[in-house]
Amino acid sequence: MDARVAPLAEQLLLIERELRVLGWWQEQAPSTEALASQEPFCVDTLTFEQWLQWIFLPRMKLLLETGAQLPSVSGIQAMAEMVYREQPGLARRLLELLGEFDRLLTRAP
Repeated sequence: MDARVAPLAEQLLLIERELRVLGWWQEQAPSTEALASQEPFCVDTLTFEQWLQWIFLPRMKLLLETGAQLPSVSGIQAMAEMVYREQPGLARRLLELLGEFDRLLTRAP
């Protein structure tokens, strides 16, 4: 088992918690069409928060649960910094959590 699994799983829970704290967690999923976007981060159909909730978190959890090969690099914090550049204070904790996810993912097991 990859030594990164437990810390990464914990980090995903912290990201989910922060989305809830910020009031950005949604009870209803976007449409199937919106979720099927071929654009990076579904920028044409979803907000970044929706992408985190409905695409990123489920995919990462599935990789961890199934023992699948994890990506060796992640740039999720950089993307979030672009999205929240106008409101860095509001998303400060979320940016920190995403940055820690990036660091955990790139650490050698």
